Amino acid sequence: ASRLAIVEINKSDRLSQRTMKVSTLALLCALSKTAAFRPSSPSVYVKTPLAAASRPSIKFATSHWSLRLSSAVAVPSPSDDSENSLASGEVTLTKQQKRLKQIRKEGGIFAFNTKYGALNPFSIYYGLTSIALGLVWFVGLTASQLLYKVTGDRLDKKRRIPVFLSHVWGTLLMLFTACFPKIENGEIIKDFHNSRRTAMFVANHNSWMDIPFLGHTIGWKNYKFVAKKELEKVPILGKAIKVANNVLVDRSDRRSQLLTLKQGIKWLENGVNLCTFPEGTRSRSNRLMPFKNGAFKMAHKAGAPVIPMSICSAADIMPSYWMFPFRPAYGVCKVVVHEPIESTGKTEEELAQAVREAIISGLPDDQKPLP
Repeated sequence: ASRLAIVEINKSDRLSQRTMKVSTLALLCALSKTAAFRPSSPSVYVKTPLAAASRPSIKFATSHWSLRLSSAVAVPSPSDDSENSLASGEVTLTKQQKRLKQIRKEGGIFAFNTKYGALNPFSIYYGLTSIALGLVWFVGLTASQLLYKVTGDRLDKKRRIPVFLSHVWGTLLMLFTACFPKIENGEIIKDFHNSRRTAMFVANHNSWMDIPFLGHTIGWKNYKFVAKKELEKVPILGKAIKVANNVLVDRSDRRSQLLTLKQGIKWLENGVNLCTFPEGTRSRSNRLMPFKNGAFKMAHKAGAPVIPMSICSAADIMPSYWMFPFRPAYGVCKVVVHEPIESTGKTEEELAQAVREAIISGLPDDQKPLP
């Protein structure tokens, strides 16, 4: 009878221990869902994943027995993490939805976004036309480059051929895509060309379309762009810039800046016009930005006049987040030409201020700088 009593007691003790283990497991699972839990009692120690990055096993110590649970028990609460990730996902999704809504508003229901920029049927057509004409352009540039190498630069010393090829490419592209801008006061350019003087043509810059617009406004004359050196990396365009000996500015190299200054002055003295965007880069806000220091130094040193031009609404057909224009420029964009501003008798700062005021006078209100 005593043996049976001992057996029953042992069974009862094992049952109670199993019950305690199950209760402890439920308690620890509940604690693992809360923030870092560190009980003050020395007999209990819980370390959750929120309290340490290493997610160790959870130990529960009592005076009679110890229980080790696997780290699988200490999984962070799915409800908390899912709420946080859902919240951040909603923010990202909202930004994407806003951008897509803007793109669809501008480019129609068939517009879509890519990591390189937005596209719609017209921009795809524009891109394919640009690439097709660009291949012919590239062949012509390569042939002229070979010509200069064979002749040792004795022919076409002012590099007129690559400028002509670039102008043909831009003109045909605008013709096939109906992207010619309206030109106001174009007679100013014609009269100036008839005077056989050279000048620096400057304009505001908030879209890639500013480049063909500027070239179209100047006309079939030899001109060189004053551009940042990074443009050499742009396919085909970079080759055209190098073959035509455009003036490239490396902003990180002071010695290079001095050399480009001399190169630009030499072009003006040799009867070649210069073109530049004095802001230095495209305006993302669509408003005229401050001019870079030294933007007019070449014209000022050479005593050449500056002809300001206001390019209006170019960003309305190709903002910075579009890969190509989403609609034709005809009837939307225009270029306003202003009277030449002489650099003689003015300081470089006075010249820059006069040019800036002229450009602002021809811009719409949404492109003018804020007061």
